[in-house]
Amino acid sequence: MSRSTATSHVTEAEAPLWRAAAAFRLLTIIYAVSYHSTVAGNQASPRLSWVVFGLIIAWTGLSAIALATGWGRPRMWAAFDQVVVIGAVMATVLVATTEWRGNNQVLPTTLWVTNAVVSGAIAWGPWFGALIGGALAVLVSMVRGDVAIEFWSNATVPVLVSVGLAVGVAARSSRHAAEQLRAATELEAATRERDRLARQVHDGVLQVLAMVHRRGREIGGEAAELARIAGEQEAALRRLISGLDRVPTPAEKADLAARLRAIAAPDVTVSAPAQAVLVDAATAGEVLAAVEAAVTNTRLHAGRDARSFILVEDLDGEIVISVRDDGVGMPDDRPADAQREGRMGIAKSIVGRIHQLGGTAQLRSAPDDGTEWELRVPLRER
Repeated sequence: MSRSTATSHVTEAEAPLWRAAAAFRLLTIIYAVSYHSTVAGNQASPRLSWVVFGLIIAWTGLSAIALATGWGRPRMWAAFDQVVVIGAVMATVLVATTEWRGNNQVLPTTLWVTNAVVSGAIAWGPWFGALIGGALAVLVSMVRGDVAIEFWSNATVPVLVSVGLAVGVAARSSRHAAEQLRAATELEAATRERDRLARQVHDGVLQVLAMVHRRGREIGGEAAELARIAGEQEAALRRLISGLDRVPTPAEKADLAARLRAIAAPDVTVSAPAQAVLVDAATAGEVLAAVEAAVTNTRLHAGRDARSFILVEDLDGEIVISVRDDGVGMPDDRPADAQREGRMGIAKSIVGRIHQLGGTAQLRSAPDDGTEWELRVPLRER
């Protein structure tokens, strides 16, 4: 909600609906008081009926204030509403004769009974609204004694059921619209941040890598290897920046196998299923970045002639990617030491990306025995 209160549990999408329900509640109690004033004298127990009616008025005022201000949990008030309305309708039996109930509305009126339908539909959706509407219509007809005679022709039934359906659909649509707005706002913010990062990378890192690539080739010798690595990183960053111009939507699909086969090189072998391995585009991008980070680590740390081998498996419910090299390997405590020293390649580029996708990233390595990553990514949709 726009106001910040420690006791408010009402979402921004629901707040207008609950305020409208509170206003309707107050209007119906005004009508109920007017009607009861004209018929209470003809009831069997007028004093008892006014006591019950006083409790109904108190509940109406309290619940209206709570729903309008967002105090407490709205579903709690909606649940109490069902109990109070059922109790009020059944109290008609205590204060009025059978003949009177057959010729008049129940206590405090059928219109006021609609409040339980409205609150139930907002809280739990259209089907609950229709269900409670039909149940209350049956209860009203039973109290009035016309279930067998007038139930199917009584306007109370379609009115209460229709109100439950309509209000429930409106509440669900409001929540859905609010969720879409939230997603659009987050997407816009993410796009602005990606543009900012792209500008910073272009103005700083890319220019340095281009200079290292150029000067290393000019110097030759061992500097030529640095030039090659700098050139590869410059190309990878440029591909990344070009991808930052557009944020993929969740509905877009990408062939992860094809994307991984594209990074094959003389020192990188990729084995993937012949058929497409379809995942959403955002997941494919994160997995590809993690695999590229593992390959880069091999080129930088595994030895001059080390090769990388990538195996992609499309299993039931998850994708498993193995990234193995035949390099010099590393001690078990090396990743933790690197993280303490501030080098976050493994922690952020690989493990962080996979964990963000809900998967796992397991590293196995030993001196002179190479390094192997096993990346498991669950598939939420197939």
